[in-house]
Parts: sequence; C-alpha cells; structure tokens
Amino acid sequence: MKVCVVGSGAREHALAHALSRTAEVVVTPGNPLIPASTDQPPEEIEADLFVVGPEAPLVDGMADRLRARGALVFGPGADGARLEGSKAWMKELVAAADVPTARHGTFTDRAAAEAYLDTMGDLFVIKTDGLAAGKGVLVTTSRQEASDAVAEYLSGSAFGDAGRTVVIEEGMVGPELSLLAVCDGQGAVALAPAQDFKRVGDDDTGPNTGGMGAYSPVPDVDDALVDQVMDRFVLPTLATLRARDIDYRGVLYAGLMLTPEGPKLVEYNVRFGDPEAEVVLPRYDGDLAQLLAEAASGRIESSPSFTADAAVTVVAAAEGYPRSPRTGDVISGLDEASSVPGVVVFGAGVARDERGRTVTAGGRVLAVTALAPRLAEARIRAYDAIDRISWPGRFSRGDIAAAAAAGDPAEVTGAG
Repeated sequence: MKVCVVGSGAREHALAHALSRTAEVVVTPGNPLIPASTDQPPEEIEADLFVVGPEAPLVDGMADRLRARGALVFGPGADGARLEGSKAWMKELVAAADVPTARHGTFTDRAAAEAYLDTMGDLFVIKTDGLAAGKGVLVTTSRQEASDAVAEYLSGSAFGDAGRTVVIEEGMVGPELSLLAVCDGQGAVALAPAQDFKRVGDDDTGPNTGGMGAYSPVPDVDDALVDQVMDRFVLPTLATLRARDIDYRGVLYAGLMLTPEGPKLVEYNVRFGDPEAEVVLPRYDGDLAQLLAEAASGRIESSPSFTADAAVTVVAAAEGYPRSPRTGDVISGLDEASSVPGVVVFGAGVARDERGRTVTAGGRVLAVTALAPRLAEARIRAYDAIDRISWPGRFSRGDIAAAAAAGDPAEVTGAG
C-alpha cells in the first residue's frame, strides 16, 4: 500500500514513522527531517490512501477535493471539519448530542460578552471561534484580562477574522485527557489515551501554545474510562453528525477535563493531536495503514493494539515562542539525540538553509520522543536526548510527565 501524508510538522513525521512499518509513505510537503518528503501537491500524487494531517486543509475542504477525484481519504470533509473550524458550531452540535461540556456562550458583541463575563465564576476561558494554531485560548482568573481578551479578539487585532466571534466558557478544574478515536462514519475505535501540556512554562504558567509535550499511557485512565468516553462523547457526536448528513471518516480528538462531576468536553479536534500523535503513534503495535484505510473505506475491522512501553515527548521550542519565535538558527546535535536508546526526533518547524544546514523555521521546532518500559525511564531518555540538541535561545518545559512518572498525576486547571 502507498500512503500519502499531507502536512509538514511533527504530527506528520510521527504518522509517516508509524505508517512506514507496513506501507510505502510519501509526505507532502514534509520537512527536511521527514524521509520521502516531496513538494509535489497531493492532487498530483498517486496513492492508495491519503491521510490529511493538519486542521487548516481539512477545514478548507482538501478531503472533499481528493475524494471527488476518486481517492481514498482519511480525514473529514469540510462539513465535519467545522467541529474544529468553528468552536461555536462545535458547541451547538455537542449540545444537540447531549455531550457534557462547560457552560458557555457565543458572542460577536462586546457588551453582551461583558455581561456574560459578569455571570461567571473565578476562572474564565476565552476562545476564538476560528482556527488560531492552538493559541487562540486564554485561561485566566483575572476578570480584567478576560475583558481585554474579548476586546482584542472581537476587534480582530489579536487573531483577525478567527476571533471576531468569541466563545466564553466557565473554567473547569481537573486533570486533562486526550483521546483520539478513529472513525469510519458509523462507529469508532479508541487509540491509547494521552495527556499533553499546553502552557509554555513549567507548572502550567504562561500563555497557551500548540503543546509543549505529552505522554502515554496515562496513569489511572483505565479501559472503563475510555469506554465511558466513547459511549458518552464520541459515539453520540458521530450519531448527531450522521443525523445532519455528515459522513465523518477520520480522527475525532476529544480533549477532556476529568472534573469532580465526571469527564467533560473541552474541545474536539478533527485530526491527530500534536504533540499527542508523537506519543500515541510510536506505541501503536499493529498495521496503522490498514486501520486508517478501513476507516476511510467506511468499515473498521481491525482492533487497535499498543505496546506496553511508555512514551514521553518533549518539545524543543524557539526563543520567543508562542508570540514571536525567532527563526533561521542552525540546529546541532540531532544525530547525538537520535543515538539515545528508544528516542526518535520528530521534525516540526525546520528547514534547510542555503548551505544545506538544518535550521529553525517555526515556534515548535522539534518533538523529541522516547519509549521505555516505564514512564520514568522514558522521561529520562527524552530529556537526555533533548539536552544534546542546541541552537541559540532553545527552550523546553522541564516538567513534562514529571508528576505522572512520580506516581502523582498532575492536576491541570482551565478548559483550554
């Protein structure tokens, strides 16, 4: 089987890494660290299966265009991709599906938004309605900061048209959980749970990012909880999509908060999470190409399986991320990092300069993933590897999976 992966980041690198165990893989446009990268457009590539990685092309209808020419595609059409393309529409749909989520309101008028903020508790969550590359979420206990964000979002000064409609949510408290479900339009199967770290700084400080690291498996998340999420969240959502004539074939990423009242939905994404993909996919112990092809065909017959190993990924970011990352710095130590047992270095924001050197080309530059029999050992390996990589201003969080590895899962607050 030949599989074409569309995208250029660490998620697509992780997909290619897992798919290449059983299939021939080409990645477009890819990046210098992803084997078989090509600048050939996906519409010009002949493949048995297309896997569309990022959310933006899905929202823009790439899966529809590929299917229109007869291709087998893993990824929802533009109608289903609205789950991520419009947070307001997503909230309306999950309400129709009776999926537990935070109290929320959607606003285009500042006065109405301010009045709603006055009804909230002590934790505010402000989100852009549209896509903002994982950075259009503010979680704060400051009423003034929440008000300032609403003004910036609605004016378009912060995120352009993506923020001219805002969703305001009541903050939720509890550990976060990411569950990726592979869907075939009728049903779904769950992949291994993961937990990611969205804030830029240690101890969950600073602004939200696209994700600074992740780990899998998640202590205390058992099969019963996974089944509960599938039965209470994923399957009712798919049924509601079908009732609206939306045939959803792709990943449905449920971002959840495990509150004292039970699991509640933070958000849905319509693609493999990043950095969750970098810990879930390396643990996959079957034929991933076959599973995704079955889902794209409309009938899943395979049962996902995973190794007993734990995986930890730590993101190496550029100075200034997430607000204004510096680019163009030469990266050293990639071979040394890759030599650590169990480590794979996934390229995210990387490029080649005119001298053929690998340089930084984005905010999240690398995702360094390590596998080991135990979570604590995987964490040690990941940090050992990342310490061998350098460029001016490189930084990472130092606490990825620390609490979980110590047997005390961290509590993460905020519905971001």
